Amino acid sequence: MHRDLKPENFLFVNEDEDSPLKAIDFGLSMFFKPGETFTDVVGSPYYVAPEVLCKHYGPEADVWSAGHPWVQVDGVAPDKPLDSAVLTRLTQFSAMDKLKKMALRVIAESLSEEEIAGLREMFKMIDTDNSGHITFEELKAGLKRFGANLKESEIYDLMKAADVDNSGTIDYGEFIAATLHLNKIEKEDHLFRAFSYFDKDGSGYITQDELQKACEEFGIEDVQLEEMIREADQNNDGRIDYNEFVAMMQKGNADFGKKRYQNNFNIGFREAMPVF
Repeated sequence: MHRDLKPENFLFVNEDEDSPLKAIDFGLSMFFKPGETFTDVVGSPYYVAPEVLCKHYGPEADVWSAGHPWVQVDGVAPDKPLDSAVLTRLTQFSAMDKLKKMALRVIAESLSEEEIAGLREMFKMIDTDNSGHITFEELKAGLKRFGANLKESEIYDLMKAADVDNSGTIDYGEFIAATLHLNKIEKEDHLFRAFSYFDKDGSGYITQDELQKACEEFGIEDVQLEEMIREADQNNDGRIDYNEFVAMMQKGNADFGKKRYQNNFNIGFREAMPVF
């Protein structure tokens, strides 16, 4: 089940007249069993099925999105800005501690091109000078195009949060990490891969020395290593085991819907659609 079908997620393989058409961006996709229902609200607002908003849906939601009434009638989506995913996820990311941000970067770098295709295109849209880095002015202009109405101080806070290495810009890896859907944190293989990156000696623990080495690899300086350890170290032994790491990664994820800037962002549906 794809869970984010929309015109932007279908691309031709090449420019030939008989080129195959392929679906991309499987970041929200899930394997399902017959009769299984899902409750998490995901997808792009313009194309999401009413059943998804009701938090009770199955693979039929993909069928609804593929035959979207607005696109079928008008050939285009509503004439409002893009959905709020970027702003929402940047806001979530800004509230995370340094270790969690670094771990998300590790997870982001392990994902396939298909899983992050949509985010890659969004990065290219914001990075208007194609430098490979998003500046403050580019982020400001990009969020405005997406329908955000934020103060410069709020945009600066988002910029500072995503700029993990304090370079003054947001590079591609930082952007992908900051805008990943939080369902990536729920997957065991992603969590284990991230933990293993920090656990350099395979001891089953992340020590202060290992964290120091990871920070150096990320180009991060002037960090409070003891504080980073303490934020996840539940038994106060001065190191982080796998269970503590998982708890740290999943902490607060259930509250992601309580968005700090929710009132400043207009998803911009043309009109309210009745939900049946």
